[in-house]
Amino acid sequence: MSGATAGAGRDRRRLLHLFLLPVALLFAAPLVWMLLTSLMPDADINRLPPRLWPDHATLGGYRKVLTENDYPRWFLNTVIVAAVAVASHVVLCSLAGYGFARLRFAGSRLGFLAVMVTIMIPVQLLMIPTFLMFRMMGLIDTLGAAFVPWLASAFGIFLMRQFFLSVPPELEEAARIDGCGRLGVFFRIVLPLARPAVATLVVFTLLGSWNDLIWPLIAINSENQFTLQMGLSTFSGTRHTEWSSLMAGNTLATAPLLVAFLFAQRHFVATMSFSGLKG
Repeated sequence: MSGATAGAGRDRRRLLHLFLLPVALLFAAPLVWMLLTSLMPDADINRLPPRLWPDHATLGGYRKVLTENDYPRWFLNTVIVAAVAVASHVVLCSLAGYGFARLRFAGSRLGFLAVMVTIMIPVQLLMIPTFLMFRMMGLIDTLGAAFVPWLASAFGIFLMRQFFLSVPPELEEAARIDGCGRLGVFFRIVLPLARPAVATLVVFTLLGSWNDLIWPLIAINSENQFTLQMGLSTFSGTRHTEWSSLMAGNTLATAPLLVAFLFAQRHFVATMSFSGLKG
C-alpha cells in the first residue's frame, strides 16, 4: 500500500513538473530575449519583422555601455545603495519585528497597526513631503537621498514579526534561564533560526532598492550620483533609443539579482509557510 502511495506521489510530481516547465519557459523568455538583443547589431534590432537570433553576434552594446558612459560609477552607486538598504533592513526590521512579536508594552498593538497602515499609503503621495524634508536635511542630489528611504520598511517589519511568532518561545525562555539577556537571546538564538526570513527580506530589499527609479529621478540630478536605473534611462529618448546599449546595460544590471535569487530561493517556501501561521 505504501509503495502504491509513493508511486502516486511521484506521478503527481511528474504532472506538476510537466505543467511548470512551460510556465518557467514563459517567464524566462523576456530574459533570453533581452540577452539576445544585447548581442544584436542595430540593423538586426530595427529590422521588421524582428529577428529572434542575431546573424552576427556583437559586443558593441556592452563596449559602449562600459567605455562611453559612466556605467561603472552607476553600478558602484547602486551597490552602495543596495548594501546599505539590505544591512539596515536586516538589523532594523528584525529588531522591530521581534519587539512587536515578543514584547508586550502599552500601545504595542496600536503601534503595529500604525506601521501596517503605512503600507496602504501610495508612494506618490509621500514624494513631495519627502523631497521637502530631504532638502531641509541637505540630502538632495546626494547618494544619501537614494538609500535613506530604504533604511526600513513596514513590509520588512511585518515579515519578520510573522516569522518570529512561529518560533517556539520555550527556546528563548531556556536561554533566559541560563542568564542570557534579551538582546543576547535575539542575536544568539532567534536571529539564527530566522535565516529563511532574513534571506527572503534580503532578496525583496535588494530587488526594490536595486530597481528603484522614480524617487532617484526626483532627488538626484548630478550624473556622478546616478544609480543604474537612472543611467540606463539615458539610453532611451523621445525620438531615439539605443536598444543594443540599453539591453546590454539591463543584462549587466540583472545578473547580480539572478545570482542573489538563486542563492536564496530555497528559503522562500519556508518563510512564506511559517509567516502565515499566526496573525
